[in-house]
Amino acid sequence: MLSKSGDHQTVPLSVLLKRELANEKIERPEISHGQANQSKKGEDFTFVKTECQRVLGDGVTTYSVFALFDGHNGSAAAIYSKENLLNNVLGAIPPDLNSDEWLSALPRALVAGFVKTDKDFQERAQTSGTTVTFVIIEGWVITVASVGDSQGILESAEGGIYYLSADHRLDCSEQERERITACGGEVGRLNTGGGTEIGPLRCWPGGLCLSRSIGDMDVGEFIVPVPYVKQVKLASSGGRLIISSDGVWDALSAETAFDCSRGMPPDAAASQIVKEAVGVKGLRDDTTCIVVDIKPPEKPDPPKAPPPKKQGGKGVFKSMFRKKPSESSSQVGNNEEEDSEPDMVEELFEEGSASLSQRLDSKYPVCNMFKLFMCAVCQVEIKPGEGISIHAGTNDSRKLRPWDGPFLCSSCQDKKEAMEGKRSSGAARYSSESE
Repeated sequence: MLSKSGDHQTVPLSVLLKRELANEKIERPEISHGQANQSKKGEDFTFVKTECQRVLGDGVTTYSVFALFDGHNGSAAAIYSKENLLNNVLGAIPPDLNSDEWLSALPRALVAGFVKTDKDFQERAQTSGTTVTFVIIEGWVITVASVGDSQGILESAEGGIYYLSADHRLDCSEQERERITACGGEVGRLNTGGGTEIGPLRCWPGGLCLSRSIGDMDVGEFIVPVPYVKQVKLASSGGRLIISSDGVWDALSAETAFDCSRGMPPDAAASQIVKEAVGVKGLRDDTTCIVVDIKPPEKPDPPKAPPPKKQGGKGVFKSMFRKKPSESSSQVGNNEEEDSEPDMVEELFEEGSASLSQRLDSKYPVCNMFKLFMCAVCQVEIKPGEGISIHAGTNDSRKLRPWDGPFLCSSCQDKKEAMEGKRSSGAARYSSESE
């Protein structure tokens, strides 16, 4: 039935083909990128891989990956993550999924990939760590997974700004501070003696100011690698994504970063953002920026400046997923109703819990999406009856049967318990091994 009235309309084949070509063109945006860096410690690394091919039953689709790794206490964790994280994420996605199923599986696969990368790196007994902002773009869908204080921020072509990652500095989240202390860690500022405390909140032992990272086994496994994940669908008008380390965001606001590079191609934009950031406070830290433009093929230029009616300051931002604490609803433009086309950035998924039992649970109505007899984290084969349910030992009232999957191998179950503070942390094990 083609219409509510039941009337059938004949459409010429040439028209259908033209529509199909137009739809195909609009489904695959043009993606261009550029990056820039000024190095202080040599611990920032980037990963860019465009036009990655994925074979489907009815053809081939492509996606692109952009990632930023901001290392600390050395570069080993950043380098290891750069070399292994993508493969670990892809390894957690079953084959033969169509595009919608693949995109639905990504958030869970990103969690598994981050945890596996952290687990494998810690087995090397190296104590460096790294923040990660990891972006996968498939069509108009942008999926971002992040740990640490690097940020991925999107500006749509209509001028809306969207924060796609979380800031895991201990100063920023009371919930994360409570989680760490509940797991056996201590949170406080650096004590210089005489009761004087300085600097940001840190986790002790170790003194890390982040609640999530990859690596950092000397701090304790309650510093978890479980990423905040956000997935959005960008309107076909396109937008610009800035992925930067804290060397940029400690110096520039999101508005300043976009404004100072507006109208520039991605490579020049990235250089300008780094230049502006270093100009504010000097080169105090590695300062790295990746700029990604996502555009319809018909529009070769980067996103233009907002129309004149939006240039009055407060009217620039029409909608945000997450506002900064200092912002109020009065800062949303009063001209929204006058715009002929709304700012369409659709949120598909958002989750920031540190709980593996929650993050690895399958909530997607796709049969056989996740392998039954494979560890949900490291993807090793588990014999029937040997797997440990991720729900074992939890008080999840939704799961009446703790033997339901997904399952973990014994090694990954140990990792899960350590992150939840249910056994000795990696810091304690490392200390005993070092003595």
